[in-house]
Amino acid sequence: MVSDGEAEVRKERRRALAISPIAKPLAGKKLCKRTLKVIRRASEMKQLKRGVKEVVKFVRRGKKGLCVIAGDISPIDVITHVPVLCEESDVPYIYVPSKEDLASASVTRRPTCCVLILTEPQKGEVKEEDKLKFKEDFDDVVKEVRSLTSSFY
Repeated sequence: MVSDGEAEVRKERRRALAISPIAKPLAGKKLCKRTLKVIRRASEMKQLKRGVKEVVKFVRRGKKGLCVIAGDISPIDVITHVPVLCEESDVPYIYVPSKEDLASASVTRRPTCCVLILTEPQKGEVKEEDKLKFKEDFDDVVKEVRSLTSSFY
């Protein structure tokens, strides 16, 4: 019989093998957890765009935010143009290990390739205190992502 600890290790090992080779910068456990938390809050506040098509549309329109891309996408050609587009538009981006985690954080049932967290809500009213808390968490994550990506260039 396999114990729970061994099963968890095997699951983590399988996840690590599924990550594509272009998934750089890849968020560590702590940054991944904070990023998924910000995604969940953005989804509740209607500040989240899901899927490659929507993300590309909003980045090309000049909307600012944070692009979060799943690292285990297959075929990889689906998302290879997104990081280039983000760099050209000066939108920070980060990879997270799993598309399932990304989907659960963005409150959808289907696995999601990438999401764009917008800085301002598209429509609707948001409480001021919620807005300030979100902005603070969002800025912390973006600052950490920028420091992580600055080491690549």
